[in-house]
Amino acid sequence: MKRILILFLLTQTLTSIKAEEGMWMLPLVEKLNIQKMNGMGCTLSADQIYSDKNISLKDAVIIFGNGCTGVVVSSQGLVFTNHHCGFGAIQQLSSLDKNYLKNGFVAEKISNEIPAKDLTVKFLASITDVTDRVLSQLPLSEFDTKYSSKKDSILNAIKKEFEKGTNYLANVKSFYSKNEYYVFVYEEFTDIRFAFAPPTSIGKFGGDTDNWMWPRHTGDFSVFRVYCDKNGKPAKYSKENIPYSPKRFVSISIKGYKPNDYTMIIGNPGSTNRYLTSWGINNRMKAINQARIDIRDVKQNEWKKFMRQDEAINIAYASKYARSSNYWKNSIGMNKAILKLRIIDRKKAEEQAFKEWVSKNNDRKSKYGNVLENLENAYTKIFPYTHSLNYLRESLLSGIELPRIANQLSKITAKSITKDSIITEAKELYKDYYEQVDKATFALMLSEFKKVNSKDLLPDIYNVIDKKYRGDYSKFTNLLFEKSSFANYEKFIKQLNKNKSVFQKDPAIVFYTQISKAIDNLQSDEYNKLIKVISDNEHLYEAGLKEIAIENGASRYPDANSTMRLTYGKVGGYKPNDAVEYKYYTTTNGILEKEIPNDSEFDVPANLKTAILEKNFGKYLDKNTGEMHVAFLSNNDITGGNSGSPIFNANGELLGLAFDGNWEAMSGDIVFDPNLQKTINVDVRYMLFIMDKVAGAKRLIEELEVK
Repeated sequence: MKRILILFLLTQTLTSIKAEEGMWMLPLVEKLNIQKMNGMGCTLSADQIYSDKNISLKDAVIIFGNGCTGVVVSSQGLVFTNHHCGFGAIQQLSSLDKNYLKNGFVAEKISNEIPAKDLTVKFLASITDVTDRVLSQLPLSEFDTKYSSKKDSILNAIKKEFEKGTNYLANVKSFYSKNEYYVFVYEEFTDIRFAFAPPTSIGKFGGDTDNWMWPRHTGDFSVFRVYCDKNGKPAKYSKENIPYSPKRFVSISIKGYKPNDYTMIIGNPGSTNRYLTSWGINNRMKAINQARIDIRDVKQNEWKKFMRQDEAINIAYASKYARSSNYWKNSIGMNKAILKLRIIDRKKAEEQAFKEWVSKNNDRKSKYGNVLENLENAYTKIFPYTHSLNYLRESLLSGIELPRIANQLSKITAKSITKDSIITEAKELYKDYYEQVDKATFALMLSEFKKVNSKDLLPDIYNVIDKKYRGDYSKFTNLLFEKSSFANYEKFIKQLNKNKSVFQKDPAIVFYTQISKAIDNLQSDEYNKLIKVISDNEHLYEAGLKEIAIENGASRYPDANSTMRLTYGKVGGYKPNDAVEYKYYTTTNGILEKEIPNDSEFDVPANLKTAILEKNFGKYLDKNTGEMHVAFLSNNDITGGNSGSPIFNANGELLGLAFDGNWEAMSGDIVFDPNLQKTINVDVRYMLFIMDKVAGAKRLIEELEVK
């Protein structure tokens, strides 16, 4: 009986992929997916979805900024993405006088669209398999002394080859734990302009409370435009630049959707660990996730005190807070889901099934016999290092700002550049910095890190604080800020004008140096050895899983790694708990039901409330339900990086934008649960309703091809 169970698990957990599961590589859609997709209702061919020779749907999908997706929706380079993806740019452009976070923004004319500094958009040109070329030259193990240099040499040569004679960027990425390699070639545009955003009260309606939750009523979208030179090529910002005419843009469907309608998402998912072992998951929970949960909770609460009291601070810290809180809450949900869904038990069953498969063949025993034992030992030994490193990085590296600013400015002042150039860079670094906020957070971070670490893993600075300041973190922090020339912009400029050579002795630099040294000490020879053991054995583990899949005629997809993927599924609700059943869409009625006047998360703007009460929905009302839809659910497989991804209907028309996952399936980066995992999408009709009826952005609406 036990053997039958193990064989069942071997077949089901390692090789059987449900239609909804999978972040599939676009060049392989013809081979692996298109028949299933067409059977589910998709009317497009594989070549219409992806081609590196002909224009295809992928040409309308972009990498937006450094970690999101977007879609081109007009012949003049107009881009839709999530509000939270554009949030950083919107925040940078906002001030007390022009508070686009609070009030939203509509560019009345094309000349009113605002350049978004440092924002980029990348179009994917091609994907090429170079696996044989890489693996034929690469040493088998990372313990080989030539592994790193050889790998860098091979990948750099391929990158240069694909970029030669072009203005494109090439990036060689590994898949299946370095068992396969592909080159991704991109065209990058750097003149991106801000065209529209709803106020945060719409774009982030529900705030942290509703984040990762369903039902959802968030208008999570913003609008930008890609500009180019007169020849249609990427160019730095210039008044002479013109709107980009893309190879492909998508039309918009306002016909809606019904349960079981086909859906397809193309985007750039960031990172998953679907093939991680039970020991890796344990480390993820207790070292990485728990560090985020513990440290960011304290930091965010402190920031929020100041943000509530001062609107200027609120604007300055809005984007930083949003970035921090997003994966703070994700980590909470992931840990809860791992426990509730007994994910580690599932992984142990998979590992037992793998052992059974290995034991049946001598060649397998020779190649894979020690893989799981090696992984268990390495993960167990590396845990104390990983735990301390993550808490240290969360608290004393990324949790506080002054030492990082000091380090950056120290490097800048050491360059042979003019004083005016130094001042320009300093202004940028201090733009969203408030000394009083960082000082209060600093003392808390020192205290929090000490709580979770043994004395022998504490940085040397703690000995100083204990001896000189009797363990008083506030006293130490106050004196550090008082003595540091980097504590604020004015002090820095004053010292710059006097003598920049003393910067290296500044207490903020000394602190940064000690924290860096503590990180280096934790990343010891033993730590690096264990990292190599894990990497080598995960490489072998995934090679074995690939063999199992081939034997069973099953298709497998690689973990997400910020490259373009396709996922397909259907519209539908779900049942998360006993006696609880969620409908597949939400409506504007829910906005008024959640309303809390003047609340930072649930305030409803007056013009939106009026439009809802007067039912001024126009052609955007759903014809099937007679309601104004806000968001809807599908069972597509996504993760971070898919934010802003277009969700298409069976004809490749835009239904909306993916913007979140659901709380009950926060373990989805590790295990996909077909019964629970959902994608939360903002309905494109709600987006158009906001632009048209609430904000009056008719100029932008007229650019769109609406069906």
